[in-house]
Amino acid sequence: MTEMTAEALTKAYGRVLKKRLALCVLLAVAVVTSFIVDIAIGSTAFPIREVLGALFQPDSVDVDSAVIVRELRLPFALMAVLVGVALSLAGAEMQTVLDNPLADPFTLGLSSAASLGAALAIVLGLGIPGVPDSLLVTINAFVFAFGSVLLLQAVARFAGGVQTLLLFGIALVFCYNAIVALLQYMASADALQQLVFWSLGSLTRSSWSAVQTLGIIVLVLLPFSLKAAWSMTALRLGEERALTLGIDVGRLRFGALLRISLLAATAVAFVGTIGFIGLVGPHMARLLIGEDHRFFLPVSALVGALVMSLASIASKLLVPGVILPVGIVTALVGVPLFMSLLLKRSHRA
Repeated sequence: MTEMTAEALTKAYGRVLKKRLALCVLLAVAVVTSFIVDIAIGSTAFPIREVLGALFQPDSVDVDSAVIVRELRLPFALMAVLVGVALSLAGAEMQTVLDNPLADPFTLGLSSAASLGAALAIVLGLGIPGVPDSLLVTINAFVFAFGSVLLLQAVARFAGGVQTLLLFGIALVFCYNAIVALLQYMASADALQQLVFWSLGSLTRSSWSAVQTLGIIVLVLLPFSLKAAWSMTALRLGEERALTLGIDVGRLRFGALLRISLLAATAVAFVGTIGFIGLVGPHMARLLIGEDHRFFLPVSALVGALVMSLASIASKLLVPGVILPVGIVTALVGVPLFMSLLLKRSHRA
């Protein structure tokens, strides 16, 4: 009887694994499809066949089409996917290590810190000496976002407690926003326009160097996130339970916050503030896959990539002839989606 029960459980577990793997494959196909459509759509629409030809057989299409697809739209579409992966993966890890379903990379002030760094560069021209003017805003945003996380790491180590960390992060958000508001008040009309555009979040600043940098960060950090999947799953059972299983919770939380900071800071530095991806992506993944972090983390990354890619498409279609800042689109879509998730959660409770 015991052997039969064990065999039945093994088969049931195998079926669950197959369903989860099938879901991952389905999401990956959806991301690739959205990515290709994103390249095809623009001021001049290209047939999908021509897009594929420009990507894989450049000689089969005319030179102008190949240049537009490969040099202008390809980095734009790739950046959308990478930003979605980075922010959603960071959000998934943050919600787990902070045990807070409302946490995302911006809860602890990464977005506000990046905005402060960008504001100092745009309004006052302040930044790291020797950095070219073309990179000053990006480098400043990254340095301030990463520095903010290092400050939070120190608080987590010496003050202790998840609640303390969250409250300190909220306090930093208000502090950074107040300084940014002061800089906006002092800014010239041109500098103010640049700062507002940056804070809206846009993919139009995408370049091959930006895509390569963010791509390397994602590819390097993703294996470390997946390696910690078992420990993350155990942590969802409670910190005390994780400790009894031999997990160094402090070390796990430190590593996760370090990955979160690198992913979110790099993404924000290149495209500006984009909200809700790090919040909605993990929630949707949790509804689809549950709490098994072996699948929850990659599904969160795929959902984030898909949402960002679809938002990129929508940013080109909502107003004909104009590419809207993608941060506006994610907010417009994210707010009702997040409210519906909250209502479903409260209804179930």
